Formats: sequence, C-alpha cells, structure tokens
Amino acid sequence: MSEHPAHRLCTLFPRRVLLTCAALIALVAPVALTTVPAATAAPSQARCALPQGSAAPDSATPSSVGIDKAKLDDAIAFAASRMRTHIEVYRNNCLIGNGPLNAVTGNIPWNLFSSTKSVISMLAGVAYTQGRLDLGASIEKYLPAGTVDRSHAAITVRDLLTQSSGLRQSIVSEALTAGLDVDPDIAKEALALPVQHKPGTFFEYTQHGPDLLAYVVQRAVGEDLQEFAQRTLFGPLGIKQHDYYWARDRSGHTYGYAFLFMPPTDYSRLGLLMLNDGVWGGRRIISSDYIRQAHTPSASNRCYGYLFWVNDSPCTGPSFPSRQTIQQAPLAGLPSDAYAMVGFLQQNNFIVPSLGLLVSWNGILGDVSPDPGTLLSASLNSELYREFFRKLVAAFRTPRIPYPGPYRPTLNLDFDPVQFADPNIALGALGFGPYAPSNCTVLQCGSTPLRAPLQGNPGCFAITCLPGTPQSPGKR
Repeated sequence: MSEHPAHRLCTLFPRRVLLTCAALIALVAPVALTTVPAATAAPSQARCALPQGSAAPDSATPSSVGIDKAKLDDAIAFAASRMRTHIEVYRNNCLIGNGPLNAVTGNIPWNLFSSTKSVISMLAGVAYTQGRLDLGASIEKYLPAGTVDRSHAAITVRDLLTQSSGLRQSIVSEALTAGLDVDPDIAKEALALPVQHKPGTFFEYTQHGPDLLAYVVQRAVGEDLQEFAQRTLFGPLGIKQHDYYWARDRSGHTYGYAFLFMPPTDYSRLGLLMLNDGVWGGRRIISSDYIRQAHTPSASNRCYGYLFWVNDSPCTGPSFPSRQTIQQAPLAGLPSDAYAMVGFLQQNNFIVPSLGLLVSWNGILGDVSPDPGTLLSASLNSELYREFFRKLVAAFRTPRIPYPGPYRPTLNLDFDPVQFADPNIALGALGFGPYAPSNCTVLQCGSTPLRAPLQGNPGCFAITCLPGTPQSPGKR
C-alpha cells in the first residue's frame, strides 16, 4: 500500500508538538429486535441493503437512484480538490460515489475530532433506548455520591447533550491538556468548572461537557464506555474491535469531545445508522424517538440538537474567535431535515433523511471561507459546504432541488480571547488555580495512581494512526 500523505506530515514533527498543535486547535439489557422502515425511495429507484458484518456496502449506479453521474463526479472532484482525502456518497443505502484516494485512505484510523461528540450522543441514545439513561435527570443521579454540589446538580443529561450545561468553557484551553495527554480525570475537571449560566438556557460549545457526558453514560450503563460501545453500537454495525483507537485520560476515562481514531469506511457506517433511523439489518440500535430528538433544534440554539449540528437558524457557533449568532442555517441549500457530525479539519457525516442521502468525508482543512472560525471548522458559513452541495443538488433528477444561490462570504473579526483561552482551565489539570479538581495531583487522584503522560496513544498522532499500530479499545 502506498504511503498516505498524512503519514509523511506526521513524521515531520516530534509527536509531542503535533499533539500540542492538535489540542490548541481541536475542535471541532439486550436491545429488542424490530423491523422498522427506513427512508422511502421512489418506486423506480434502486435501494440497497445495509452491509452485513464487515462486508463492503452495496454499490449502485447514480442513475439508478435518480442522480446525474457527470454532475455527481463534478461535486466529488471539487471535494477532492479541497483536501478531502476520503469521500463516500450514498443514496438509499447504495454507495454511488467515491473519492479518488479512497483505496489508500479507507482503512487508516483517522481522528474524528469533534465528530466524537456525536458518537457520545449515539451511545447516550443506545443507553436511553435500553431504559438506562433518563435524559431529564440530574447528572447527580449517575455520579458517585458526594461528587456533585448543588449548582452542578442542576445540570441534566439533556443539558450536556445540547451544550447548555452552563459550565465555564474555553474550547482551546480545555483541549490543550488532552493533546498533551496530562488530564488526570476529565470528569472531575469538568465538575471543577463553575456554572456560569442557568443550565438549559445558554448554548456554549465546550469540550469538557461531552467528556462529562461520556462518564455519565458509563456510570448509567455500569460498564466501561468503550466496551459498551463495541458491544451495543460498533459491533452490530460491523466495526471490528481492533479497527479503531479511542484515547483515555490518565485515570482511564474515555474522552467524549475528540480523539476517537476510526477508519473512514467505519465512520460512514455511523452515518448510515442515523440515516436509517437507528436501525441496522432489522435490529433497533437507537430508538426512533431519540433519533428525532437528536436532530431537532434545541431551545438554546436552533442549529444544534444532541451533539449534532442541525439545519436551522438563527445559529450560534463555537466561541472562536468570539461567540457569534447569524440568521442562516449551516447547511443552506439542503432540506431542513439535514444534520451533520462535524469535527475539526472537516470530518463530516452529512445526513439528509428526506433524500435518503449520506455524504461522509474526512480530510485536512479545505474550506477557504475568510472567516477565522474556518480554521477550527467553526465557521457558520462554510464555503466548502455551500459549493459542494450546490454542485451535488444540481445532480438530483428526483426530486429536483432548488438552486441554493451562490456562496456569499461573511467575516467575524471580533476576537475575544477570553472566550476561547482561559489559562486557569489548563492549569487546573495540573492541580493549580481555581479550577483544579479536588483531591487530584499530577501523580494521583484520591488513592488512584495515574499512568504517566504520553503512554496512552502508541502510534496515534494528532490526525491519524500509523499503519500497523495496535489498537486497544476497552484497554485501560
């Protein structure tokens, strides 16, 4: 197999530098078996079964699903020109388009960055479906006795899912200690942050919120989160246990905001599950009710659901370079039911149930919007999205989709470092300052010794894992 360009990039710098760089900019009971109808295809269109086990997905010609091949090829070529290293386009569960590098990149574990947040939402959905997680309950219900004070007890599971916990946030500083692999206990670090807004009322994009949610789900199911994920979500989708690597803090807790390294061919299966309303091969994995809630606009942000970005407005983005709300949906030009998993450097699953459409891609940057938020995949007006989907919707023969209009750039030059860089949050992980978790030092938390830093990600760098890296999901 030829060498992936990202591997050459990784070898140019010391591993610690890459981890630091990624952290500074990182953003972004048995299940009942039932048969549930998926998105309805037109009678004349082809429809494919979901893959069984680890088998490759079924393919179909674009014309058989109402798509113009030449225009689809044009859209894919545009995405490939914008540093999309792996591209898959599905309609009616049929793979109808591939990127030119897919044969090389498809099985290389890739950091999903903030798309990991959506995976945590999916695991919360599995726990909810099994009756183990109450979305309206206080997080106190699931955490060890005595670890939650009155202000934090006001936070519900749903507040964590909608990024409206009210916790003090600083997206760069929160990510810094993860990239350096020094976090002693991410759940305790989150609970050490003050509650600055009434929970459920104020959207603010955080990293430690999803970290805390990952721990809450683990406590709710009474099983290590990665073991639960493999048994109830990844395994049923045909994602093998040693395909991926998921980083942990020094106490062994799984990160919820980023650092799930997964091959693109597996990542797209997560999107297919959501496209099929939480059902895979006749097996109900996530309830339809949860799927609906997950891509319904939340009260605190119309373009955000349960750790998924949804296609509505007004839309409030991550606080970089400052908190910004615009009167435009993030996936303008697509139907209103479109929603997405979004990660730093544009790791995306775009899901459009009404069209039976999934676009799954990975890569490095590629968006040329002038907005500084583009650097963190945090721009609410993405040139990459708009131009790709302008080309893609033009390929639809059935149904015809209105022309979305040209891309019109916006620019947010209001830099407010206080909103994204708080040194007290980074220092807290080292046991210093007002946000230091109680009873934790750089050596241990309570009576539990911490593993040494930089021993948790063998062979996995900021962006990808090197070929032959042994994966260790579930291993502490």
